Amino acid sequence: MNFKKVAVVSSLVLLSGGLAACGKANANSKTSQKTLSLMQTSSLQSLDTSNQADFTQWNMLQQSMEGLYRMNAKDQVVAGMAKKVVKPTNNGKTYTFQLRHNAKWSNGDPVTAQDFVTAWRRSVSATSTSGYSYIYEGVKNAAQISAGKQPTSALGAKAVDKYTFRVTLSHAMPYLNKMLVMPAFFPQDHQLVTKYGSKYGSNSTKMAYNGPFKLTGWNGTNDTWSLVKNNTYYDKKTVKLDKMTVRVVKDSNTAHNLFSSNKLDDAMISGVTAQGLQHDKHLKHVSKAGTYYLRLNMNKNHALHNAKLRRALNLVLNKENLTKKVLSDGSTPAHNYVTPTLVKDPTTGKDFGTETANTDTYNVKKAQQLWQQGLKELGKSSVTLKLYSDDTTTAKTIDEFVQAAVEQHLSGAKVNVSSVPAKASGSAVESGNFDMAYTMWLADYADPVSFFDVITKTNPQNYGHYDDAQFNAAVTAAHGKNATNTAAYWQNMRTAAKRVNTTNAVVPLYNMTESHLVNSKLAGVVYHSVGENDYTRAYFK
Repeated sequence: MNFKKVAVVSSLVLLSGGLAACGKANANSKTSQKTLSLMQTSSLQSLDTSNQADFTQWNMLQQSMEGLYRMNAKDQVVAGMAKKVVKPTNNGKTYTFQLRHNAKWSNGDPVTAQDFVTAWRRSVSATSTSGYSYIYEGVKNAAQISAGKQPTSALGAKAVDKYTFRVTLSHAMPYLNKMLVMPAFFPQDHQLVTKYGSKYGSNSTKMAYNGPFKLTGWNGTNDTWSLVKNNTYYDKKTVKLDKMTVRVVKDSNTAHNLFSSNKLDDAMISGVTAQGLQHDKHLKHVSKAGTYYLRLNMNKNHALHNAKLRRALNLVLNKENLTKKVLSDGSTPAHNYVTPTLVKDPTTGKDFGTETANTDTYNVKKAQQLWQQGLKELGKSSVTLKLYSDDTTTAKTIDEFVQAAVEQHLSGAKVNVSSVPAKASGSAVESGNFDMAYTMWLADYADPVSFFDVITKTNPQNYGHYDDAQFNAAVTAAHGKNATNTAAYWQNMRTAAKRVNTTNAVVPLYNMTESHLVNSKLAGVVYHSVGENDYTRAYFK
């Protein structure tokens, strides 16, 4: 999160053990170190999943909250707040969850079915500002509620009694279990929501936590905070750390220096810093099911409404050069919106991202021809494109790469770059004041539809206003009549992928592979290719 999760550019800090490193734990005995030092590359803006959705938030909630289910070290869905993983009834449309009676919030309140009802209703409401209400579509009446056509009380999420939570779907969703581990579906202490109202989650004290850790020291704006062990957590015996400290570090060189001076147990590096450390013995590459890409504004009053200009942009960017010579951090070129290694197409046995990759790749001459044709169709001799990104080092590097390629090779093209803090970048995109935006999407669950949903016509995160009838029809059918028909479902997925490529709905840049310097003493961390990483059972050897 999609995060996932307004897909502004920020990155999760991924952790791994088993590397030879000079981190501070080397001087400690086997059990003396109980504090883990982490970083994030963007600021924390809110802890309220009904108000905000981005990577830093979701990464912090992964450590401090727990949903009905969670993912274990083998990427299997296992029981969380629910006593067990349940099987649906009513032809796959009804799920009845029995909650743990010993689950408590950090303030001592019991975790109840009403906490899930409150959270889900707030997140699906027409007034939700997370941009993530669409993820509930499929739950009965969710789409109508988000559109303001029904009250939140109509949502197919009911508290049968204090510890029984029932979910009713409008159609079968075979992938629902995978979705329920996402922070978007986490509960909210309904008593605190009532107490704090719109201020709920605006700082670390205005909410409670039902997971292994609780967040402290965040006042709503500062860039350092902590996660301390939550003694009310039902499974606290498996939690070995006492504390995690977190700081925001936007610059790769700064991250490297902090790691070298033993102030970070994990440091994410990129760009020039990564180029010089790719053979360092402390380095760990972590692959994630995410794609970095350019979001394009296809509104009718923007130049990139023109399909030929969009295709020209895709063809003029040398993605192999970008990953090998510019980023040099182990990332791989992206020729598809859906990341390879996300999932196999069960009907073909092939990796979905690979089998549906765009064969229309780097070709400057063709790009120049299409660009001029597109300008002619618009009745223009030149266009100026606004490119937005956040102000991280990597984002600025991407901005320079795109600006140089476009202005050098496409006559009449000018790119105005705005590298601004994530909040400002997100606001510009949400308001439609952009032509291109450097962003990424990290799969919420292991299915291509996790990528496709966010660019369907009615999705609140479809800030580029992509609207292709064949694409929308394929995704709609996959969610509806073909949800339980494996052959038809995956044909819908292939159709959607083809339309994204043919219409150049986005410009894929590179697949998400991160470079990390990691403390050799760190163990027990689970890094998932899909979703957020789990530090909650980490320890120092």
